Amino acid sequence: MTLHPRVEPYESGMLDVGDGNVVYWESSGNPHGKPAALVHGGPGAGSNPETRRHLDPRVYRIVGWDQRGCGASLPHASDPATDMSVNTTTHLVADMERLRAHLGIDTWLLFGGSWGSTLMLAYAERYPERVSEIVIRSVTTSERTEIDWLYYGLRRFFPSEWEEFRASAAPVARGGDLLTAYDRLLANGDAAVREAAAEAWLRWEDAVISLEPHGLRNVYSRRPAADRVALARICAHYFSRGAFLEEGVLLRHTDRLAGIPGVLVQGRLDLDSPPLTAWQLATRWPDAQLVLVPDAGHTGSPAMTRAVVEALRAFGA
Repeated sequence: MTLHPRVEPYESGMLDVGDGNVVYWESSGNPHGKPAALVHGGPGAGSNPETRRHLDPRVYRIVGWDQRGCGASLPHASDPATDMSVNTTTHLVADMERLRAHLGIDTWLLFGGSWGSTLMLAYAERYPERVSEIVIRSVTTSERTEIDWLYYGLRRFFPSEWEEFRASAAPVARGGDLLTAYDRLLANGDAAVREAAAEAWLRWEDAVISLEPHGLRNVYSRRPAADRVALARICAHYFSRGAFLEEGVLLRHTDRLAGIPGVLVQGRLDLDSPPLTAWQLATRWPDAQLVLVPDAGHTGSPAMTRAVVEALRAFGA
């Protein structure tokens, strides 16, 4: 099964979401179709035009946007003057709801993965009446245990790469807290310091997905310089603070998802977001179906793409 043809947005705009932030959004597909929100990962990765190809543009009204601080949204996190205190999970959930209302959408399907799954779950548990269905690939709830695994535990698989990751932050790390050290480095007023820290952060992210049989090389670090800094800075900002979520809150509140159909498409070989979280979510969310893809890691595989497209096709019927 292949992706749907590329389509260009039929409308776009900049939405003032408050706190000095303006969010870029765009709509494509069928203006009168079933609304679907594309929730990108990272945090700070920005929207990707290829993501909308998972949805049939004849069926769906496809809405994408760049979350605060990244992509075409302003101010950009690559600027050290950008106020990150108003970039939290609570702010991003509120932005989603503001955008939904701005576009006159009653309910929408949510589709995304990785960090996007955390944001979708937080939104759906806050506004369940606004969500028709949810499709998640590469599930994570951004609990501290998951964050610790990604930035500390995986050194067991990549010892030399992790040592490079550690060494880059060691001069400013306190008590071995690498994430807080990177958070400081990526907000440094010296552009060279920010860029070096971003390069080290994304080199580690690339290492984590390097063993995937269908993975893409340098998927994180091949971005333009400003986008690399923004992505690393936003990631460090969120993950050094537990994603601004009470530990375990998204799994504890899955009762709020009752009645919302969901499909969780998870790679069996995903080191970045191991299958345990997807399984835990599925056992607590009776309306969700878990699809484990044997040959997929965090960045997917043809079989994972097929499972996602099939789920979205079924919900669009």
